[in-house]
Amino acid sequence: MKILMMARNPKLYSHQRLLAVATSRGHQLDIINTLQVYMNIAPHNPQIKYRGESIKGYDAVIPRIGASITMYGLAVLRQLEIMGVWPLNDAVSIGRSRDKLRCMQILARRGIGLPLTGFAHSTAYTDDMIEMVGGAPLVIKLLEGTQGLGVVLGETRSSARSVIEAFRKVNVNILLQEYIKEAGASDIRCIVVGGKVVASMMRTGASGEFRSNLHRGGTAQKVKISPEERAVAVRSAHLMGLNVCGVDMLRTNHGPVVMEVNSSPGLEGIETSTGIDVATKIIEYIETHAGKKSNHQKG
Repeated sequence: MKILMMARNPKLYSHQRLLAVATSRGHQLDIINTLQVYMNIAPHNPQIKYRGESIKGYDAVIPRIGASITMYGLAVLRQLEIMGVWPLNDAVSIGRSRDKLRCMQILARRGIGLPLTGFAHSTAYTDDMIEMVGGAPLVIKLLEGTQGLGVVLGETRSSARSVIEAFRKVNVNILLQEYIKEAGASDIRCIVVGGKVVASMMRTGASGEFRSNLHRGGTAQKVKISPEERAVAVRSAHLMGLNVCGVDMLRTNHGPVVMEVNSSPGLEGIETSTGIDVATKIIEYIETHAGKKSNHQKG
């Protein structure tokens, strides 16, 4: 099988693992820089090229689209889909999960547990917004943030108000969320592949850090999840339409709440902490599903 990976940095652990597994299983996997792809959008004979060469003959595409290039990456992915390449995650599903507000609204509508979450454009009602999410302390998030960047803890009402007003002055969109103290600066990441949780880890923030992201100095260990947590992770992935994703949850006094659904989860932390070969499970999923499409076309 010929597999294409859209990724700006081929040297990342996740990308090298997927490359190694695919190659060991007899597949050709090519990694291309998403920003160096260009295309001709036409009703007849559409084209998509990379560094002067046509992209063709691929059975599947693994989109590893960085948050900062979401719009262009999704345009490239849509074009590949139009031309018949099977996507591990499709453009609509990735776009749905990348929009944090839209993601929260979809999950809330279907009854998935969430932290109290507020969103507003005007700062005229900041005090009322703070009350709506349970008062201070509270978490303030940039809608476009990733890996813990753009996430601020407002420890008091006045500090939260100052951060909110500062963000709005530079015209960025933010979410306000309740601070869940009982989580203890820890969260759970579940990796879902094909509707099943294949690995889970608990991430704990560094000393004095409320964010649990490994990129922020946090640590991770294997964790046994409850049947309810497993069901929430699987259902969240399904509602986003994602075949492969990371679902981040907090343990609260009233059950698990979902913080984020990540369409391009990193593999290093989860594989290192659990000893589970997640990369192989992803490639196996591609073999089963893209392989069916390829065989059908040949027949």
